[in-house]
Amino acid sequence: MAEEQESKRGLRKTRTGTVLSDCQEKTLVVKVARRAAHPRYHKVVTHSKKYYVHDENNEARVGDVVEIMETRPLSKLKRWRLLSIVQRAATD
Repeated sequence: MAEEQESKRGLRKTRTGTVLSDCQEKTLVVKVARRAAHPRYHKVVTHSKKYYVHDENNEARVGDVVEIMETRPLSKLKRWRLLSIVQRAATD
């Protein structure tokens, strides 16, 4: 039974992005950038998207690079949760 649960969770999408905002309680706004070639002009263009992410322990800060995973709907906008902090932001 536990192995079936693991395999189902393995199908969930993961993304890596940068934290834009951590102002809300237990919520982050993460910007995920992807690069793709333009279909006609073949120039590589960067597209970005914002995701609302659940951060249970308020661990991440603005500028951190984080890994997020798809999850069940947690609120109106939150459908992702924090997996790990890949790289901490440089503090001054």
